[in-house]
Amino acid sequence: MKFVYHDGGRSQFFKGTAGDCVARSIAIVSGMPYDEIYQRLASGQEGMRRTKRKPKAGKRSARNGIYTKTKWFKDFMEAIGFEWTPTMQIGQGCKVHLADGELPNGKLIVSVSRHYTAVIDQVIYDTYDPQRRTAWYDNGDGIATRFTERCVYGYWRLVN
Repeated sequence: MKFVYHDGGRSQFFKGTAGDCVARSIAIVSGMPYDEIYQRLASGQEGMRRTKRKPKAGKRSARNGIYTKTKWFKDFMEAIGFEWTPTMQIGQGCKVHLADGELPNGKLIVSVSRHYTAVIDQVIYDTYDPQRRTAWYDNGDGIATRFTERCVYGYWRLVN
């Protein structure tokens, strides 16, 4: 897939890098201002109960990740016009990859391992290219490159 560098408007408000892929992706795909998305996600994160699996919960920040499997996050995404489509089931194996032609056209926020990325009409918009490519063998004519495609767990599609 084609890749285009885009920070979702983060650089207008913050310096440096952060693990805010959820806020960036939502801002890119929805067209809403980054700071508004960031603040709304931070408020939801703050209201979460802290557990052993969620030690950062209860802190008002979207800088170091958002717990996207919680009810408040799903309700938030639906409220701003997104619909979830799972692409992988337990025990099924990977069926959809972050690759040309495997995702539908439209405005998507794609869930891959430990990352959310924005994909609009088969083009990735992110601060780095999340596709996985690995050189793994020599076919005798030089180095042949095998593209190991990153598995997509599901995606949020902007429906309105």
